[in-house]
Amino acid sequence: MHDLSNLTVLRVDTRSNTFKVPRAAFVNPKVLEAEREHIFNRCWLYLGHGSEIAKPGQYVTRTVAGRTLIFNRNQKGQVRAFLNTCPHRGATVCREKSGSAKHFQCIYHGWVFDDNGKIADQPGHDSYAPDFNEGGQANLKPPPRLEEYRGLYFVCFDKDAVDLATYLGAAREYIDLIVDQSESGMVILGGTQEYSINANWKLLVENSIDGYHAATTHATYMDYLKGTAGALAATGVAGEGRDLGNGHAVIEYSAPWGRPIGQWIPAWGESGKAEIARIVARLTERYGEERAKRIALKNRNLLIFPNLIINDIMAITVRTFYPLRPDLLHVNAWAMAPAEETEAARKARLENFLEFIGPGGFATPDDVEALQNCQTGFSNADQVPWNDISKGMGKSVPSADDEEQMRGFWRGWEACMNHVNNVR
Repeated sequence: MHDLSNLTVLRVDTRSNTFKVPRAAFVNPKVLEAEREHIFNRCWLYLGHGSEIAKPGQYVTRTVAGRTLIFNRNQKGQVRAFLNTCPHRGATVCREKSGSAKHFQCIYHGWVFDDNGKIADQPGHDSYAPDFNEGGQANLKPPPRLEEYRGLYFVCFDKDAVDLATYLGAAREYIDLIVDQSESGMVILGGTQEYSINANWKLLVENSIDGYHAATTHATYMDYLKGTAGALAATGVAGEGRDLGNGHAVIEYSAPWGRPIGQWIPAWGESGKAEIARIVARLTERYGEERAKRIALKNRNLLIFPNLIINDIMAITVRTFYPLRPDLLHVNAWAMAPAEETEAARKARLENFLEFIGPGGFATPDDVEALQNCQTGFSNADQVPWNDISKGMGKSVPSADDEEQMRGFWRGWEACMNHVNNVR
């Protein structure tokens, strides 16, 4: 194992309240190799949402930390996951992104597997020994761990990892605030947004929970809202940033844009106002006034370490991303919504989703440009070797535009990297 101590040690000084991150961590291939081994091979990673495979027989295929998987619901309604590799010669078994099937057949030699992953047929099976599948070696192999929280399914490639609920820890409170928006369950809406960024994956983590950059990077969006009649509520931007432990983090804040779950804007008209009032009244009935207001009016940018972002803002997006190189990452993003919301609310939600969060919206192109600019700037890392995320350090209650939540992520990252250095 390489000695990465000079590349992965944070510079933290509680006397001067400074927190610095080595820029080498964003460019060095040895760091990415260690991250794959000690983060992506050991942490719980988001696989998908139960609504994507709502009916028996439905499946989707996903790539998670470089591994291709089948995520499906069998005929008994049980959710399963399998490595999408034929145990015979290693071919990809299921080549479609989604569909419905009782069986999966490998195109190479025709081995057939049922929706529990068990071998169901082998051409020429009479030529195999009677106990050929003793121990299940001819079945599709499941990942070591598959667990669920509130409809979100995660896999872990470390069989000895803590259970998912323990891993999520304090982040469960914020997942609950999102999922509790619906009485009948949250659903992933049709379609996936996929795009790549020429930047290190950790830059997108920081960006996703960074309230500091919004006023400058997204000034065009705010100007657009200000210039659009009825696009803003009489609400200021204010909130807190929180380190949730285990590398998880969140910013929770108020903002002036419309939220289909509870914050009306004049552009939605009187009918929209009545609908928002109905939704908030029902939330109040279910959870009480204080929690209902928090669900309805507060925005949340939530990080589940290492790479799941759930942004509950003017719409809800679920986003994962993985490094392909130190300077290249691939993003997948999905829209989430309450299953029972009305057509008008869904229309407003999707317009918000595309207008701001989507890869062609106001925010994402700005963010991509900023992150790629950072990656270009890291070419000078030997001479200017440190990133600074000190803003708000030492405050008893960091604000949403401070950087405490990013420091929480880096503490989780450093803990993983310390394992590398301790076992080298």
